Amino acid sequence: MKGPAPAGAAPLPEGGDQFPPLDELAFAPDESFNPPAAAGTGDRGDAMSRLAERQAASSEAPVSRNEGFEASIHRIKEQVLPRLLERVDPEAAATLSKDELAEEFRPIIGEVLAELKINLNRREQFALEKVLVDELLGLGPLEELLNDPEISDIMVNGPHQTFVEKKGKLQVANIQFRDEEHLFQIAQRIVNKVGRRIDQTTPLADARLQDGSRVNVIVPPLSLRGTAISIRKFSEKPITVDMMKNFGSMSEKMATCLKIAGASRFNIIISGGTGSGKTTMLNALSKLIDPGERVITIEDAAELRLQQPHWLPLETRPPNLEGQGAITIRDLVINALRMRPDRIILGEIRGSECFDLLAAMNTGHDGSMATLHSNSPRECLARMENMVMMSDIKVPKEAISRQIADSVDLIVQVKRLRDGSRRTTNITEVIGMEGDVIVTQELFKFEYLDETADGKIIGEYRSMGLRPYTLEKAKQFGFDQPYLEACL
Repeated sequence: MKGPAPAGAAPLPEGGDQFPPLDELAFAPDESFNPPAAAGTGDRGDAMSRLAERQAASSEAPVSRNEGFEASIHRIKEQVLPRLLERVDPEAAATLSKDELAEEFRPIIGEVLAELKINLNRREQFALEKVLVDELLGLGPLEELLNDPEISDIMVNGPHQTFVEKKGKLQVANIQFRDEEHLFQIAQRIVNKVGRRIDQTTPLADARLQDGSRVNVIVPPLSLRGTAISIRKFSEKPITVDMMKNFGSMSEKMATCLKIAGASRFNIIISGGTGSGKTTMLNALSKLIDPGERVITIEDAAELRLQQPHWLPLETRPPNLEGQGAITIRDLVINALRMRPDRIILGEIRGSECFDLLAAMNTGHDGSMATLHSNSPRECLARMENMVMMSDIKVPKEAISRQIADSVDLIVQVKRLRDGSRRTTNITEVIGMEGDVIVTQELFKFEYLDETADGKIIGEYRSMGLRPYTLEKAKQFGFDQPYLEACL
């Protein structure tokens, strides 16, 4: 650590409040560097201390480990499993449910434990049965994480490291795979169930689990640490706009505005970064769709869980081994127009299908919705323009902008803040064109105010007090008065 400068030594070069000298920045924990906090910026000394601690922290990759009771069961499982497989027909076992298989296994496991001279109490025996059944029929060590309702994301970085996200924060999971082969078998089991494949010729795959959770798998040689599996879990209980309001994701007025937008067939784009809650928002807005409407959803890997009786999900298809037979999102959008939909919902806009969705919004499919990756409503519009221009559609930029302005009614911006909370930060209307620029007006905005000692962000949802341009559309459904009251 650096001590006070010796007498007679040249003074340290001074930096402004905004840019402290590099030497001081590197040794921030030293008591000799404790500048006064600037007004309104909090304790900067503490902030610099945290930065120095982060820099000094070990950069070694954490390793997932089974600990305590789980570790002992894991060790017994490794001894029992090979002997169990000698006595069980895998094809016959695959036809049974988990409960039936556990019932069949119980006496066989007892015999194997007797041979190995291992005595287990009742709790240990039940835990061993569950682990063995998960290994043969389920997803092995992942089953424990999938059954934990607090976990929202699972990230497997090879056989020896698994992270989970709990309440918006990442932490190492206490599970481990036997080896790379074990992990690869589980990855294959996931993708095979939805008719996809994963191997060295196709080392990337998108898939889904039975509950709708989204899965991405990438294997060597592309992944250098071994097979990597990323799982985005979805809540078993459908999340509604009211629930999001109660979580603090939006204000009462914003919730009212979104409910009316969903019911009044506004064309809505939900914009946000990765993991910000775009799909959750889309599912919540779907609750407001009239049960008598026919809704078609189009996705790469079907993950939407609409809360409607008349809902038809469509899913893309990757190319076969010869590189033929791929069905893209754009193909499905074009086909969906012939299926008499009232609304078309796209899981995510990524490319040229953007133009076809805009055309659908303009040709009697009001109330269509989609999600898109962007960090602000203005950037969302720019990305839509770029997607159309990057496709093979030869349309002038001004015509594309006009098409977007005529088609999209509302942009809902969602963000995951650094404290792990997910907030609806903007609700913005698309008004029209002024020259060659798309004009928007903000109805609601989340403003950051402060941060608590434990890192929770404090902010305020503000209504801009503007008369909504889409009021006429809401009036057709009889919602003009509550809509106006919510926005003012």
